[in-house]
Amino acid sequence: MPTLIAVSGPAGSGKTTWISQFFQAAPDSPQFYLSPGLGDISVDLARIGYRFPLVQVIPENQIQIALTALPETATVYIELGFHLDLNSPFFAALPCRRVAVVPPDLTQSIWHDWADEVIPGNPALPETNWPAALLEKPPQLWRSALMGQVFDPPSLDAIWAELTGGAYGAVQRAKGIFEMPDGRAFYIDFVAGLPGSEYVELQIPRWLSGRPQRYSGIEVTGWSLDTAAIAQIILDGCLTEEVIAQYQAQVLAADPAVAP
Repeated sequence: MPTLIAVSGPAGSGKTTWISQFFQAAPDSPQFYLSPGLGDISVDLARIGYRFPLVQVIPENQIQIALTALPETATVYIELGFHLDLNSPFFAALPCRRVAVVPPDLTQSIWHDWADEVIPGNPALPETNWPAALLEKPPQLWRSALMGQVFDPPSLDAIWAELTGGAYGAVQRAKGIFEMPDGRAFYIDFVAGLPGSEYVELQIPRWLSGRPQRYSGIEVTGWSLDTAAIAQIILDGCLTEEVIAQYQAQVLAADPAVAP
């Protein structure tokens, strides 16, 4: 039988990081990844697909079919977001190993009750000036696809600093895949309580022929989020087609070897 491993935990606890350590460049058996509840494409689905091309990413609209047609030697990692009901009939019926990735100082939670195994992940939120009544509410999840949009690094850095600095609400987690004008794409990850943000260049071909036609997007989790303002500041930071074309022409003139 295929091996099913379901992984859950709070936002930013390190679920995707824990799963990623098992994805090998040349796996001995087929490896699959799915993350239900976020649609057919999301930041995590795209990031796994970009980083691990041998891992088969299952879109949400194909989950039911895929789970019934898996090779017997397959290993499937199922990432369950904090917003999902772990007691739903679908998850309860899955014959899987249940792993909870939780902050090390969290000793009791719905994830502990659900899991077969508990893995210490990132620390819980630090002390903040956020009202206690605010943190008692479930966090919001806001996300937006950005396919075709390109950002220059200084503008993106300014947007990210404002967003994670609390200008648009109490942000617990922010992550995204962003296209640069030189054709590269970066994954950026912020978790409240951890120092700074992680910037990782994705090892995928440069896109130097107009607006990129591959997935990029952003996801923000937190409380009292001004989603309209977040959407507007991101829109304001996008480059026009004329500017994108200028950047791409400069890159190609400097190094014709990177031409698509």
